[in-house]
Amino acid sequence: MVIGVDTMTSILDYQDRDTCVIFGDGGGGVILEPSNNKSGIVDSILHMDGSGGEYLIVPGGGSRMPSTKASVNSRQHYIKQDGKTVFKYAVKGMAEVSKKLLDRNNLSGDDIALFIPHQANKRIIDASAERCGISPDKVLINIDRYGNTTAGTIPIALNEAVSENQINDGDYVLLAAFGAGFTWGSMLIKWDSKWAK
Repeated sequence: MVIGVDTMTSILDYQDRDTCVIFGDGGGGVILEPSNNKSGIVDSILHMDGSGGEYLIVPGGGSRMPSTKASVNSRQHYIKQDGKTVFKYAVKGMAEVSKKLLDRNNLSGDDIALFIPHQANKRIIDASAERCGISPDKVLINIDRYGNTTAGTIPIALNEAVSENQINDGDYVLLAAFGAGFTWGSMLIKWDSKWAK
């Protein structure tokens, strides 16, 4: 079982318009099991680069900066983001791994039935889909309803796709995510409708 849950509102600074209007709370999960047929996870690529840590971070807390009156007063226990830098890395990272995944599996954007990206920002989603040649009607977007639910975005979106019958047997589904640190990755799935039961 893989679970993604975040309560981002607990670390939002409502005086910081660069972050408080972006994030939302959410959670979701999937159950993974071995498959004897050609359905399931076809391929994946995951990356991590710790040098991006300063651009999307909660500076306060833990052993590095324990909570003190001064750290609380200086609002160090809220999420901080350099939006321009995160945008640049997210578009590049999500698009590159997704395109590489398609290329090494001899697929194009036309072969993808549904693209489920991390719901960080509509412009990031659009740019990633465009670089992979995936038409807008094949891109699941729910950021307009929930905001960026961070770890919950892909399982929430996957559940919506199943509930709305957007995925059928044998469809290729492409997932892509980007997160703090920086971390990013993509996964190619061949869908089997028995998973939705």
